[in-house]
Amino acid sequence: MRKLMLFTIGFSAACAVGAYVVSGIWLLFLALGCTVGLGAMIWIDSLTVNRCKCILLGCLVGLLWFFGFDALYLQPVRGLDEEVVPLTIQLTGYSRPTDYGITADGKTEIDGKIYSVQVYVNSGHSMQPGDCISGDFRIRYTGGGAENPTYHKGKGVFLLCYPKKGNTITRLPQVAIEYTAAQLRVKILSLLDTLFPQDTAPFARALLLGDTSGLEYQTRSALKTSGVYHVVAVSGMHVSILFALVYLICLRRRFLTALVGLPVLILFAAVAGFSASIVRACIMQSLMIIALLLDKDYDPPTALAAAVLAILAFNPLGITDIGFQLSVGCMVGIFLFTQQIHTYMLTETRIGPAKGKTVKAKLTRWAVGSVSATLGAISLTTALSAMYFENVSIVGVFTNLLLLWLISLIFYGLIAVCLLGAIWMPLGTALAWLLSWPIRLILWGTDMISRLPVSAVYTSSVYIVMWLIFGYILLTVFLKSKKKHPMLFAGCLVAGLVVAVALSWIEPRRDNFRITAVDVGQGQCLILQNEGKYYMVDCGGDSDDKAADRAAGLLLSQGVFRLDGLILTHYDADHAGGVVGLLSRIPADTLYLPVLDGENDLRDAITEKYTDRIHMVEEDLHLEEAGITIYSSEDREDDNESSLCVLFQPENCDILITGDRAEAGEQALMAHTDLPDLEILIAGHHGSRSSTSWELLNETRPEIVIISVGEDNRYGHPTQETLERLELFGCGVYRTDLEGTIIFRG
Repeated sequence: MRKLMLFTIGFSAACAVGAYVVSGIWLLFLALGCTVGLGAMIWIDSLTVNRCKCILLGCLVGLLWFFGFDALYLQPVRGLDEEVVPLTIQLTGYSRPTDYGITADGKTEIDGKIYSVQVYVNSGHSMQPGDCISGDFRIRYTGGGAENPTYHKGKGVFLLCYPKKGNTITRLPQVAIEYTAAQLRVKILSLLDTLFPQDTAPFARALLLGDTSGLEYQTRSALKTSGVYHVVAVSGMHVSILFALVYLICLRRRFLTALVGLPVLILFAAVAGFSASIVRACIMQSLMIIALLLDKDYDPPTALAAAVLAILAFNPLGITDIGFQLSVGCMVGIFLFTQQIHTYMLTETRIGPAKGKTVKAKLTRWAVGSVSATLGAISLTTALSAMYFENVSIVGVFTNLLLLWLISLIFYGLIAVCLLGAIWMPLGTALAWLLSWPIRLILWGTDMISRLPVSAVYTSSVYIVMWLIFGYILLTVFLKSKKKHPMLFAGCLVAGLVVAVALSWIEPRRDNFRITAVDVGQGQCLILQNEGKYYMVDCGGDSDDKAADRAAGLLLSQGVFRLDGLILTHYDADHAGGVVGLLSRIPADTLYLPVLDGENDLRDAITEKYTDRIHMVEEDLHLEEAGITIYSSEDREDDNESSLCVLFQPENCDILITGDRAEAGEQALMAHTDLPDLEILIAGHHGSRSSTSWELLNETRPEIVIISVGEDNRYGHPTQETLERLELFGCGVYRTDLEGTIIFRG
């Protein structure tokens, strides 16, 4: 009986309850309940009850630990949310560029306690570890519950700091020795940029150290869709590859492996950034090395329990980290299913035992091992991927089998490139040039596989969500069955997928028309469907990638692989930032763009990449086959007022989109054309008080108003003034921040 594993299950459950469900004094009530439960079972001695005791004890300790962590460590800074306080922040990492300046990780002392923070500086000057920023900061607290989700708290960063004017920056002449790992990381990344060609350097950086900042959206999307994005998110796979190399170099000698392996693992974890998946893998690998050294049995589930317990003891909110959940879920799936799948495949009635040293036997064992490991790993992480990334790769097993063997060779090659490049640059450059060819093969292969019609499915379709639920119910029934039929299970799963995809494609085509307001956060993305024609108006939001992913996922889930047209109202990032990414996955026959005087980087990037498909709308344009009229603007200087307006008129319905035009722009539109009474109006400028004016509402009398807006956005959209105007006119109001993606059909 693995007591530590059972204890960790209880401890983890307590952390999940504290992070997602209840907090404060309620944790003590739950702890009291666990105590009562333990007391009731104390005299009962049976295997099942003893297991329950271990889990309850872990839950009790976890609840008390979470309560103490929250009360003693988080409570003192919780009240600082949105307050301005004087701080001195010492950076612990190098600065990274953002759209508004730079950001960097740091630490600061508050009430005698050290807190990890992330600081945002409105400056173009880079900073390095050890530099200090002193002054007044506006604080945002990140450690709230499920109602305040941020990825920072899972990584132990509980404060986001925004400096006010007049802050003092103290720069160190050189990086202190305590930040050697961060300095080494920067040097390695710089060396890779120098040695590798421009087209392969970003992948080399991502594979070796998990730095995906240089990867283009199309590459990231292809890796996700083909099911191998984990190769550029430094994880346990990388640690295993590294350990295999150390073990080989140390001639498989136990003492030498421990002497070299433990420091190498610690250094790699530090350089890679101590992510949860890396820490988990390094702890497990270190325990394996120690067991090897002491000639003791190594139990992987117990090692995983020790790693999880260590991570959550350091930060109970680490349970919310996506990387942590995926890493642990992957290992649990491997422990539960991989060996069973491996044994099932290597039976006489299927592939056969594949014993011996022949090439065929070795290839068979390798293929079966790869497939069984992949199936085990994705058995539980599929649900997490669907929840967090809104897609599930269908071809992942095939892609891993086809390409994953090459990743190990490339990883070893990257280590060799760095070592040789540091010694003699020309030799490192030569090896980098050679290594670039298998990297290009990986990039080409994932791109081709991701273009398959159903390479992935998307949870924007309710039918796919139902299929996933059905799949896990099916898995539960299969595991509980005394006589298991794997082929029947697989057949039902595939049949369910076929039905779900068919329904996802057929259902929207039964409508005469649709307008879909995609939930992209603080931005706008609209899909117009009419008589088999698909047009999109704008594609931008909180994040360019998020907007492109949401829009592409929704279209692909409906079986739409090409747009008839894409209309941009104007070039603000919250309306157009995701366009280039979207078009890399869903091409459009024609791009209708507004004319704008002066320079605009986003417009130039779009027109340069898609020159042959551009139609600059200099005058009103009617697209009869789609029931769309595009109104140009005479104002070509102010970005908002230069917005194109779109009147969508499917049968018996009139829908108006005004972009970000304010009252003056709306009046210009009304003076320019006679607008009909509207069934639907897309609120201008996300519900800003200066748009969706009294005059426009009085002229068009819309029955329904859709507001595309982000939750808790910093602009205060939609304003109370706008909502009150809409209420006076009796409009039904639908908001993407409250309802999510909104679909109207006819």
